[in-house]
Amino acid sequence: MKELPNPTFPISQIGLPRGSLHQSHQDESSPGSTKISKSAIKVSWAKHLDEVRDAQRLRYQVFANEMGARLPVTMAGHDIDLFDDYCEHLLVRDGQSGEVIGTYRVLTPAQSKRVGGTYTDTEFDLTRLRFMRERMVELGRSCVHADHRHGGVILALWGALFEFMSRNQLDTMIGCASIPMLHNGVVSGDAAASMWKQLAKTNLASIEFHVRPRLPLPIDELDADLPVEPPALIKGYLRLGAKILGAPAWDPDFNTADLPMMMQVKDLPLRYRKHFAGA
Repeated sequence: MKELPNPTFPISQIGLPRGSLHQSHQDESSPGSTKISKSAIKVSWAKHLDEVRDAQRLRYQVFANEMGARLPVTMAGHDIDLFDDYCEHLLVRDGQSGEVIGTYRVLTPAQSKRVGGTYTDTEFDLTRLRFMRERMVELGRSCVHADHRHGGVILALWGALFEFMSRNQLDTMIGCASIPMLHNGVVSGDAAASMWKQLAKTNLASIEFHVRPRLPLPIDELDADLPVEPPALIKGYLRLGAKILGAPAWDPDFNTADLPMMMQVKDLPLRYRKHFAGA
C-alpha cells in the first residue's frame, strides 16, 4: 500500500461532511448531526491519516485476531490494502473513550476510476453492473468491536451511509458479505453453501444484475441442505432491501465465502427511510 506523503488524508471532492455526523445526546440538535440513539456514540468521516489508522487497527483486531484472516503485513497490527488510500472511512467512536468501535469504508465512483475498479471486482466479474457505476459506491471492510455489537452501532453506521448517498445523489451500494467457513467447529463450506441455496430462493436479484465469482465456492461438492441462519449483518442488509447478485466466491485469505450484494436506495423500506430521515 502506498504511504501518504503527508499527515492529511485526502478527502475526495464529493461533498463529504466535515466533522461528526452524530454528536452525543447533549448535541442532538446541532446542524449536520444524525440522531440515531441517545447512547454516547459519535459517527464521523475520517479526515486525517491517524483516524484511518484507528479504523485499520480495529479491522486487524476483528479480521486477524478474532477471525484468523491472513493479512499482508504492511504495518504491524493494521489491516491495510491498496484501496484504503482511495476510500472514505466511516468511524463510530465510543463517546467516552473515543475508541473506534465500528467502521465502514466507502469507495466512490470517482475514486473507483482512479484505482481501476473496486475490491468486489477482484472477487467477481461485474460486467453486468457497468451501466450503474456512475452512481454506485462500494461498501467494504465493515466491522464492529466485539464489546459493542448491538443495534445502536449498526444503525448509526447505516444512517450515516444513507445520508451520504442522499447528499451526493448516489443510488446504489455494492459489496461482499462474508460467511465464515467454520461451522460447528469444523472448517467447511457447507454452511455457506446452505445459506446460498436458501437466499437464492428468496433474495436473488433479477438476472440482469447477476455477477460471476472468479474463484467460486464449489457448491456442488458441499452439503447445501443444513438448517443454518445467515450472519446478523447479512440479515440486516436483507431487511434494508438488499439483493444477492449470485453465487458466493471463496476468499482463501479471510477463509470466508463472500456473497455479492447490492442495495439500492429506492428499495429501502419506508420504516427505515423514516427512521434515517428523522435521525
